[in-house]
Amino acid sequence: MRVLVADNASFIRKMLRDLLLQRGHRVVGEATDGQEAVSLYQQLKPDFMLLDLVLPIKDGLKVLQEVQELDPGAVVVICSALSQCTVVRQALELGAVDYVVKPFSCERLLLALQRAEEAADKGDRLDDASSAECVR
Repeated sequence: MRVLVADNASFIRKMLRDLLLQRGHRVVGEATDGQEAVSLYQQLKPDFMLLDLVLPIKDGLKVLQEVQELDPGAVVVICSALSQCTVVRQALELGAVDYVVKPFSCERLLLALQRAEEAADKGDRLDDASSAECVR
């Protein structure tokens, strides 16, 4: 599958890229800020997107909202250090298929990738924050 990675930390982008490549995916683009993430999504139309919420220029929730407006079927997995339940719920309500809290285990990220792959194939979404990581 074709994947867009949006994170301002180069080491996170590299780690995600390496894991995606190991799973047979193709990273079609990497964004370092929110504005670039929306632009690349629009240009590249990836099968799914891995998105950090803490991005310069435009935060990840705004990116998620804009991407969903551009493509209501967009498959987006959030990978963020923000772990408050309100933020997790907001991201899921805006259309994220999963929410992975940094630092994450490889197993947790693989589960999120599996959900993204299934959602890209079927159009499924998580129904609520109970399926994602949530710190109260």
